[in-house]
Amino acid sequence: MLKRSIYFLLIMFYAVSTKAQDKWDLRKCVEYAITNNISVKQTDLQTRFSALTYQQSKMAQYPTLNFQGSTGLRLGRSENPATGILQDNNFLNAGLSLQSGATLFNWFVKKNTIETNRLTNEADKAQVKKVQDDIALTVAVAYLQILLTREQANLARVQVGTTLEQLSNTRKKVDAGVLPELNAAELEAQLSRDSSSLISAEAGVQQSLLQMKAVLNIDAGSLFDVETPPVDRIPIDNLAELQPENVFQLALINLPQQKVIDLRLQAAKKSVEISKGQMYPQVSAFGGLSSNYVSIKIPQYSVGAAQSTGAFVNVGANTYNVLAPSFVQTGKKVTPIGRQFKTNFSQNVGIGLGIPIFNSGLARTNLQRSKLQLQQWELTKEQDNQKLKQDIFKAYNDATSSIQKYHSDLKSVETATKSFEFTQKRYDQNLLSTFDLLNSQNNLLRAKIQALYSQYDFVFKMKLLEFYKGQGIKL
Repeated sequence: MLKRSIYFLLIMFYAVSTKAQDKWDLRKCVEYAITNNISVKQTDLQTRFSALTYQQSKMAQYPTLNFQGSTGLRLGRSENPATGILQDNNFLNAGLSLQSGATLFNWFVKKNTIETNRLTNEADKAQVKKVQDDIALTVAVAYLQILLTREQANLARVQVGTTLEQLSNTRKKVDAGVLPELNAAELEAQLSRDSSSLISAEAGVQQSLLQMKAVLNIDAGSLFDVETPPVDRIPIDNLAELQPENVFQLALINLPQQKVIDLRLQAAKKSVEISKGQMYPQVSAFGGLSSNYVSIKIPQYSVGAAQSTGAFVNVGANTYNVLAPSFVQTGKKVTPIGRQFKTNFSQNVGIGLGIPIFNSGLARTNLQRSKLQLQQWELTKEQDNQKLKQDIFKAYNDATSSIQKYHSDLKSVETATKSFEFTQKRYDQNLLSTFDLLNSQNNLLRAKIQALYSQYDFVFKMKLLEFYKGQGIKL
C-alpha cells in the first residue's frame, strides 16, 4: 500500500507541475529559436558587416570632396610668408582649402569591387537562412525527443498501473489461500522495478526539456513545457513523393547552403577581375581651391625729398648730378583678412596617371591568389554537391528501412499483446506461475518500446528528407 501511495503522489505531482506551465507547440519553438538563438544572431551580425562594406563600395565610385581649414601662431625665427625672408617675428596665419578627386578609369576595378561586395552580402544573407534552417531541424529533433521520452514515460506509467492491478488481484488470492505468498512477493519486486523505470523515464523527459531550453536560449531555471500531440498527427510527406533524385534537384535550387557556395563562387570570379584591373594604368582627375591669411604688419612708406646718388651724367658741355627719390617709413599695417583671402586665392586642376611598374610582385601575387581562391570554391561546390547527393540517398534508404522496421515492430506488438492476454487468462486460472506472467508482460513492454522507437525514427528520417528539399519543415 505504501508503494502504491508513493506512485500516485508521483503521478499527481507530475500532473500539477505540468499543468502550471505554458506549453509550446513546435511552430512556436521554431519561431522563438530563429529569433533568439545565439548562432542566428552572430550570423546576422556578419550580414550587417558585409552590408556596410557593400554600401561603402558603392559610395566609393563618386568623386571625393574635402574641406580643410587651419590656423596657427608662429613664434621666433621663421620664414616671413609675405617676403620669404627668415626673420624673428611672431604672427598668426590661417589657411582654407577645398580639394576634390575622382577616378576616371581604372579598368572597372570599382565596378567589380561593388559586385563582389554585393555577392558577398547576398551569400551572408543566405548563410543566415542556412543557420535558421539548421536551427529549425535541431528544434524539430529536440521536440521529437521530448515526445519520445514522454511516450516512454507513459508506457512506464501504464506498466506500473498494470503491475499494481495484478498485485491487487494476486494479494486477494493469496489472502484467500488460493496462491502462495511467493506470487505476491514476485509482483511487489516487479512493481519496484517498474517504479524505478518510471522515475528514470520522467528524468529523461526533464533532460529532454533542458536540451530544448539550450537550443532556444531559454534560462534553464525557467518554467517550460511543450505540447505533446500524438506522433500520428505530425505532418510528413508521402515517401513516394520524396524520391532521392527529385529531392536532390530541389536541394540544388532551394537549399541555402548551395546558394551560399554559388554566390561565393561568383564573388571569387569578380575578385579575379579586380586583381587583373589593378595591374593596369589608372586615370584620375583632381582639383582644388585654396587661400591664406597672415597677420604680419607690412611697413608703409611715403616719398620724401630727392637725394643725390653720388653719380653724375655729362650731357654736352654740362654735368648733372643724378638724384633719386627718398622713401620715409610712416608706419606698419596689417592687410585686412578679406583682402588677403581674395588676393591669395588660387585654383588648381589636373589629370593624374598611375602606372604600376614594380611593386615587389604584389599585384601579380594577388592575381594568382585570387585565381587559387576561385579554384578552391569550385572544388568546394563539387565536393558539397557530391556529399549532398550521398546524404539524400542515404536518408531515403534509411527512411525506407525505418518504415519497414516500424511495420515489423507493430506486428511484434500485436503478437506480444495476444500472448500476454492468453498468459493473463491462464494466470488468472492458476495455470501459470507469476514468473511466466511477468516474462510475458515484459516482452510486451519491450515490443511496445521498440515500436515506439521505430515510429519516431521513421518520423525523424522523413523530416530529414523534407529538410533536404529546402522548402522548410512542416510544422
